[in-house]
Amino acid sequence: MSPMNALEISHLTKRYGLNIAVDDLSLSIKKGEFFGFLGKNGAGKSTTINAITGIARFDEGAINVFGVDVVKDYRNARKLVGLAPQEFNIDIFASPRKILHFMGGFYGMSRTIREPRINELLKRFDLESHAEKEFGMLSGGLKRRVLLARAMVHDPELLILDEPTAGVDVELRHELWGYLQELNEAGKTIILTSHYLEEVELLCSRIAIINKGKLVAIGDKSEFTSGGKRLEHRYLELTRDDVDNKTTK
Repeated sequence: MSPMNALEISHLTKRYGLNIAVDDLSLSIKKGEFFGFLGKNGAGKSTTINAITGIARFDEGAINVFGVDVVKDYRNARKLVGLAPQEFNIDIFASPRKILHFMGGFYGMSRTIREPRINELLKRFDLESHAEKEFGMLSGGLKRRVLLARAMVHDPELLILDEPTAGVDVELRHELWGYLQELNEAGKTIILTSHYLEEVELLCSRIAIINKGKLVAIGDKSEFTSGGKRLEHRYLELTRDDVDNKTTK
């Protein structure tokens, strides 16, 4: 594995019974990239993310995060990754502050390190006035902020964002875009999945598209938008039900 790669997936295959959710997927993401990972619902995106983070076991292949094998050295690999999932998988009765404290403790952060980090994130995501409220009482946009803060609490090298702006208003979406751009410019590697293709086109420098479990295209953003096309046009071409799943680069 190249020392410049933040993530390397080699021949990943994941089956659920007779169904192949991810089919011989291989791709590499360089350190510092803002990488878009696209596909329709059920294409295999979430399964791939779950394999990277150890949420799901996979049948074949290998995954390395900054050279650390996610199976053989799960604990160290997991510390390198922050995940903001699409689903609100959080105790709805816990407050944002408690949620962040719990996650910091999960990663072995001492209270003296956790406290200033949590305060920094609460301020950065404009959550200070909501820090003691129950998560279930927050608006959808505030819940998204909590998920992102939780993913960032241990300052991971690789940040995976699964539909991070789903259900939020336009103003907050633009605020989050700005913050993600700042993180990336500071050196964070970011993987973004989104059905808002305009935000992928705006933020990401390289893009992969998966369809029916197979990688069907990967390349620089310019390769998807050449000839005056929008990313949306190329995406629709590659994910039609009648398309032949052959990878294009």
